[in-house]
Amino acid sequence: MLQDPLTLYKLIVLYMLNRVNFPMTTAQVSDFILGKDYTNFLTLQQVINELNEAGLISSETIRNRTHLSLTDEGRETLQYFENRISDTIKQEINTYFSENEYSLRNEVSVLGDYYKSTSGEYEAHLVAKDRGIVLVDITLSVPTEETAAAICDNWQKKNQSIYQLLIRELF
Repeated sequence: MLQDPLTLYKLIVLYMLNRVNFPMTTAQVSDFILGKDYTNFLTLQQVINELNEAGLISSETIRNRTHLSLTDEGRETLQYFENRISDTIKQEINTYFSENEYSLRNEVSVLGDYYKSTSGEYEAHLVAKDRGIVLVDITLSVPTEETAAAICDNWQKKNQSIYQLLIRELF
């Protein structure tokens, strides 16, 4: 077994990100790792920060959610050290993904963010993806930040029915 538990936690995060073909949120990674009592929240945040600083993962914050992706350097590092993760932990991760992959993918495939435009209005940018392919990409200009935030929140909840409505009306 590894001498340094932080190294094991880093390898677990790398292994998880390598198992999916979409970015995972910090919350999704945390749910698994903290749910299995591998470590505590502060240590996990340290691990994620160190992986990011080392260039083994990349992160992008979209509306208070940080999306994590494995970099080429992270993938290469995992190839060298993956054998240091026990088969039991690998099996727990694989089971987690087989039971939750659809909901995990759906959660990060629907993005809604807003920003203040140069005209002073707010723009709500809404995107829905499936396996990396953009299905819908809409930008709506609205007068207030509250409206833009509400649109983004509703997009998260109602994206499937909105997409179906667009398809029905446009085809």
